[in-house]
Amino acid sequence: MAADNLPSEFDVIILGTGLSESVIAAACSRVGQRVLHVDRRDYYAGNWASFTFNGLLSWIDQHRTQKEQGGGEPSEDGGGEQKENGGGEQRTSWEEKLDEGEEGLILNSTDSSITNLEVYCYASQEPEEEEEEEQRPTPPGVQGGAETGGALDSKEEEKEKGEEEEKGEEEEKGEEKEKGDQEAKGEEEEKREEGEEEKREEEEEKDDEEKREPLLTESQTETHPSSAESQSEPRKKITYAKILKEGRRFNIDLVSKLMYSRGSLVDLLIKSNVSRYAEFKNVSRILTYRHGHVEQVPCSRSDVFASKQLTVVEKRMLMKFLTFSLDYQQHPEEYQDYAERPFWDFLQTRKLTENLQHFLFHSIAMVTEDTPTLEGLKATQHFLRCLGRYGNTPFLFPLYGLGEIPQCFCRMCAVFGGIYCLRHSIQCLVVDKVTGKCKAVIDSHGQRISCSHFVVEDGFIGAEHRKHTPTKQISRAVLITDRSVLPSDSEQQVSLVSIPPVECGGPSVRMVELCSSSMTCMPGTYLVHLTCSSMGSAHQDLSPVVSRMFQTTTSDGEEPSEVDQRPSVLWVMYFNMRDSSGLAESSYDLPNNIHVCSGPDSSLGSQHSISLAESVFQKILPKEEFCPPAPNPEDILYDGDTPSEGFTQGGEEGEGGEGEGKAEGKAEGKAEGKAEGEEGEGDVQTGESVTEQSPSTEE
Repeated sequence: MAADNLPSEFDVIILGTGLSESVIAAACSRVGQRVLHVDRRDYYAGNWASFTFNGLLSWIDQHRTQKEQGGGEPSEDGGGEQKENGGGEQRTSWEEKLDEGEEGLILNSTDSSITNLEVYCYASQEPEEEEEEEQRPTPPGVQGGAETGGALDSKEEEKEKGEEEEKGEEEEKGEEKEKGDQEAKGEEEEKREEGEEEKREEEEEKDDEEKREPLLTESQTETHPSSAESQSEPRKKITYAKILKEGRRFNIDLVSKLMYSRGSLVDLLIKSNVSRYAEFKNVSRILTYRHGHVEQVPCSRSDVFASKQLTVVEKRMLMKFLTFSLDYQQHPEEYQDYAERPFWDFLQTRKLTENLQHFLFHSIAMVTEDTPTLEGLKATQHFLRCLGRYGNTPFLFPLYGLGEIPQCFCRMCAVFGGIYCLRHSIQCLVVDKVTGKCKAVIDSHGQRISCSHFVVEDGFIGAEHRKHTPTKQISRAVLITDRSVLPSDSEQQVSLVSIPPVECGGPSVRMVELCSSSMTCMPGTYLVHLTCSSMGSAHQDLSPVVSRMFQTTTSDGEEPSEVDQRPSVLWVMYFNMRDSSGLAESSYDLPNNIHVCSGPDSSLGSQHSISLAESVFQKILPKEEFCPPAPNPEDILYDGDTPSEGFTQGGEEGEGGEGEGKAEGKAEGKAEGKAEGEEGEGDVQTGESVTEQSPSTEE
């Protein structure tokens, strides 16, 4: 269907394809609502999007062009759309669509939620062809690619070659004669000497092993298991040309989040059967940065008992506290005096060592210094309950990046009849002056389309319709590096790293390091996401962390030292993103059938976005179920088909009642039917394609 010839009436029109908007679209379409889902961008997911490296460079260019032209900043009088569409001429066109008793509410034409964008490239700028030539043996007369002698004429070269060949033939004849004489004598001597040489070699190897000292101390080996290997292996040179050539192997997220295995997003994916559209990978390591080193955090029972970082006494202390945290509500007497006091103060009273306090506070609860004790205990409990559902980890990560998740819900919406238009926007909303409600929209083609409800991304709301409520900012950095922050026997690790304020001199920073098997970067590289709450620009907040944990080229342009075993940064991007998650509906001066969705927040999970989507859906359709399970393909009945067992003909019950119950029962049974940590039929299929009932994971 052409974008300039859409139906003239929908139940719900949604502008923006972020996570919350996409979930709302899927939920409304699933229960039979007519949904039009549009976005002015030419890609899905908005600020939740994932880009190939080349696509990200195009996105950066568009952002800079928009900033230079001044079109990205919303004007106080709502004139942003007029700039894009030709000023007064376009204004007259939509005003002609208004009837008496109606007024137009203009939306922003562009989103100004991304600011302070800075990009730095540290990879070698040499062409890829030159890199391959350097690996070939240096020809005679050439050192480092420069000729030491004058150029030889082709005839002289042929003459010299001929003379060399003649000399070579004579030498070969002489050598063959000598070999023939020596072979007879040498065979007997070789047999006699072979036995003696083998004995000498065995004795020398034993002596060398006794004299050889270990390269690493025990503590160093625990912290960096593969440090010795990484020191002996030369760095593989990765040029910028190589990154560009392999750009399609990258899937770089604008926002960095993980999925709690018992979080609201995973539960929704299972319930709605949307999980069939995606695949997931386990986050295999929980790490922390402490005293200048990256260490692994023991989280589960098996991790605690296998840890060599903790003493026997510390293991008992940690297990006792984790056991208490799992059902802390049953023992209020142990924390009630500290319920409103900081969680850090409560940990001080539990007779925990400095080691354990650090692990619990920064890597398990992952809270701030002013977090109350009750919230800290709740966060610890949630972390522990997520362990074991899909392996020995509390987190999952979607293959190909987080931008896949909004697209999965968009796909579900389209399956149930939703209409999608990218590169298509809404000029203004038509508001009835009597009822004060939005009754229609006028799109970027000048078409008027009626609707009962309008859902919009926060970035499209102009300043004149916002109340003066301060918004927060998120600082982000995306790095491409050449090795892991903690090398191990297995290079294919997805790691979550916590960096406390004391280690980075600013706000606490969260790091997610992705390997190539997550389908987000090319082999031989890692994709690193840094996130924190903003205190200044992203570069000011995060560059100290990058300087401390990674190495770049020096100011003289020299290559990183091989002695320095920190990962090298090949490319980095810094930017700030607006966090409007704290704004309530009362923060906007809008009709009550216009629903605003905030963008990504600074938390690790997606709890806020899913809760917001459910809240908006309940306001639109208070009597409908939120995202009921989609039927499996084999369960769908078409007109004229004979119903299968367990279904009735016609009506809501036959189409959705028992069928939905069957799908939901299968979904919940597969995900919940097994005890934590146990494996069995119907649970997650590791390393295989996604199941229709629950997320599939790869180890």
